[in-house]
Amino acid sequence: MKKLGFGLMRLPQLDKDNYGSVDIEATKVMADRFMENGFTYFDTAMPYHQGNSEAAFREAVAKRYPRSSYTITDKLSLFMIKSPDDFDSFFAGQLERLGVDYIDYYWLHGLGEPSYRLAEEWKAFEFVQKLKDEGKVKHIGLSFHDKAELLDEILIKHPEMEYVQIQLNYLDWDDPTVESRKCYEVATKHGKPVIVMEPVKGGSLVNIPEEAEKLFKEHSPELSTASWAIRFAATPNNVMMVLSGMSNEEQMNDNISYMRDFVPLNTDEESVLERAAKIIKSSITIPCTACRYCIDDCPKKIAIPDYFAIYNNLKRFGESQGMVARTYYGNLTKSHGKASDCVKCGKCEKHCPQKLTIRKLLEDVAAALE
Repeated sequence: MKKLGFGLMRLPQLDKDNYGSVDIEATKVMADRFMENGFTYFDTAMPYHQGNSEAAFREAVAKRYPRSSYTITDKLSLFMIKSPDDFDSFFAGQLERLGVDYIDYYWLHGLGEPSYRLAEEWKAFEFVQKLKDEGKVKHIGLSFHDKAELLDEILIKHPEMEYVQIQLNYLDWDDPTVESRKCYEVATKHGKPVIVMEPVKGGSLVNIPEEAEKLFKEHSPELSTASWAIRFAATPNNVMMVLSGMSNEEQMNDNISYMRDFVPLNTDEESVLERAAKIIKSSITIPCTACRYCIDDCPKKIAIPDYFAIYNNLKRFGESQGMVARTYYGNLTKSHGKASDCVKCGKCEKHCPQKLTIRKLLEDVAAALE
């Protein structure tokens, strides 16, 4: 397979303020463009687009292409399941929404310290192995958000896991919280091919400071900012696939332009990226990737990732953008809870792959934007 995968977490929307409103027709156009260029790998999960991502795949791909022409990855999302008694019905619902009779790749979703312990308690590893034995899934593995030491523990205990999906990008490569490099090295040590998520860190590596962008343009004027991030993620030998959460045709066409005939980074390009990363790290106040896992259980329906994006822009550009930032914030608060409405329940932080102190950060957002 070519190394670019279509991540179905950030599909085009009919209403930009309604994450569940997937634009099916626009998704069809993008899927067609993707597949006509020889790409075949799609990735989704039940939580994406408030449950509508899987159905979007069915309409855009499963109903319109032969089953042998694509591969689809889905996930067992333990945080959406009340007990292991619900595993079978959860999986059956996924097959129905996807419009397929088997899934190519099936992951235990977003494992970290607490979710891994729950997976062991609920015998989730045994469940996905059973699905494989029955032919309902072809390959099993895990997506992972935690320290490399825990990943090593998991893979020692569960050598039956065939693949590992990790967050990997040039900003997080040596980050002490995410540990992209160390997680990659652990997976490689165990002989598990790596699938990359968040290669552009939720857009943070697209909208970068002018000084960093200038470094890229001086070296290769014809390449997009995103291309540097995607190619970095695809360069390591043990990376099988890089997922890109493409939201429109422009992003699709850009990714295809350099991933159709992929060329790994050279030494000069790696040096440029190191310099750019230092600049970017100093400009990001809240390293949120907008995965949106934090919002589903929020009792006040606070638009956490949207507020963080507005806050980051305000901090980056200063009060010259103050009126614009507060206008966007005010618009969102008409249909969502305000940052100051947070009741400190902590449910958001339990779901956050980046381990952000969301409750404290919402206080900062409220102070700046309300």
